[in-house]
Amino acid sequence: MKMKLGSFVILCMLVLVPTIASAEVTNPNVGYGLTTPGRLWATVDAVVGLMSAILAGLSLARSAGRFGTGSGRRGAIVAVVVGLIVIAYGTLHLTLYTGNFGTGDGRAGAIVAIVMGLTSVIFAGLTLVRSRRR
Repeated sequence: MKMKLGSFVILCMLVLVPTIASAEVTNPNVGYGLTTPGRLWATVDAVVGLMSAILAGLSLARSAGRFGTGSGRRGAIVAVVVGLIVIAYGTLHLTLYTGNFGTGDGRAGAIVAIVMGLTSVIFAGLTLVRSRRR
């Protein structure tokens, strides 16, 4: 489980770092980091999505009996709700900020947030299906 989580974090970094670097090259007036409201919103949304995906992964591991006791059902329900909220906010962000990549609007972060929300919903769904079989 730790190996998969580490691989997932490395994959996320390989996607995010070139995106930020290309934003710097495309529009140097934007600045690096969280300098625009669009980037701030997308970053917060992506972090909440990541936390939701981690919670869903932990509840999936708990339902498989790898650690702890219980079915992981409560964590899965929370992960589904938070994942759906993240997907909604990411989609809203993409519709409100219509600038292209590299303009500081945070489109890449919103897309990462949507992917994290979908991952959370899928993992939590697997947990809920597994908990009903028992």
